[in-house]
Amino acid sequence: MTAIGALLLCSCLGLLRPGAGQPFLRLRPSPSDNLPVKDIVEHPDPEYDPKEQDLDERTLRKKLGSHFDPGFMAVAVPGPANASAGAEAAAGRARAAELRRLERGGPRLRVGKKARRKVLQWLWAYTYCPVLYTWKDLGVRFWPRYIKEGNCFAEKSCSLPEGMFCKPVKSVTKTFLRWHCQGWSSQKYCTWIPVQYPLISECKCSC
Repeated sequence: MTAIGALLLCSCLGLLRPGAGQPFLRLRPSPSDNLPVKDIVEHPDPEYDPKEQDLDERTLRKKLGSHFDPGFMAVAVPGPANASAGAEAAAGRARAAELRRLERGGPRLRVGKKARRKVLQWLWAYTYCPVLYTWKDLGVRFWPRYIKEGNCFAEKSCSLPEGMFCKPVKSVTKTFLRWHCQGWSSQKYCTWIPVQYPLISECKCSC
């Protein structure tokens, strides 16, 4: 599978920038195979956490502007992450298109039309690779702190014969605010900066 480039959020853990009091984040291109983003290990000192006055929702919403996407981010603890109506509709369209393709060019089965369609539906279901969403807590140093992250189901093979697995093939980026500090102790300066966070948007049965 050809890797599709996505901006991957990485933390430089254990490496302090000269004159900085906190590990800082870098953005670099990375293939979708490396998603989802691994957990970020934060500096344990609470001095580097935003204070109550830094977490005013109205101010932060204004700073984030049009990048705020309630479908993929939440300020408070969200409920279970379910596939949206749009995602279900898209999956239905993909299923119908794949069934039509299989009916035209699939293996010739010496069975009736209804039985053949049932077999094709079973094949589609077996090889289908949906994006499975769960809410992830990024911690107090991100705003909004909750992100709906996608994963590809990879607990079993998705092919016949076995050997292929569901893997990421497309990704999208969402912009969050990251609390970033420079300097030491009382001399440090902290502020919210925008960072891009990549999310899996499509999975496919692949080698």
